[in-house]
Amino acid sequence: MEAWDVYDKDRKLTGKQMNRGDPFEQGAYHLVVHVCLFNQLGEMLIQQRQPSKGNWKNMWDITVGGSAITGETSQQAAEREVKEEIDFALNLQNKRPSLTVNFEYGFDDYYLIETDLNIESLSLPTEEVKQVRWASQNDIINIISEGLFIPYHKSLIALLFDMRYSMGAHNQRIGQ
Repeated sequence: MEAWDVYDKDRKLTGKQMNRGDPFEQGAYHLVVHVCLFNQLGEMLIQQRQPSKGNWKNMWDITVGGSAITGETSQQAAEREVKEEIDFALNLQNKRPSLTVNFEYGFDDYYLIETDLNIESLSLPTEEVKQVRWASQNDIINIISEGLFIPYHKSLIALLFDMRYSMGAHNQRIGQ
């Protein structure tokens, strides 16, 4: 059974844990991470989930994502998820999430990483991922519209693409 650390609304550890699938107590939250890998052409690596996965079977998704387990930092969870899902080693120890999105039961950290990853070198499929491919922002928006991609807000996908080069809410390339 996967155990998660419990956070309060201010993202402070409470010292409590819960198991995946347990109901959330009032004021209890957990940490989720996503890593979006981008290539030099500005495409995002997307994955198709295995048909055996409990949620979103056979659906396309952003590069990787999952819940942090007890004792993990956001960076450690992101590194583990990348290794588990697409068998790629990534060092995020000196990185902060590019974006954090609050949701009903937690905090969702997004890491936006540019890499020259050769997808032919990945050991796929894995237990969680059926296949991967590079996709443009328009490709992903179209796949969402077709109902074949996890139904993220299309504006979130646009934001991930817009933020891949810099941290923060300002476009650092303008005015420099």
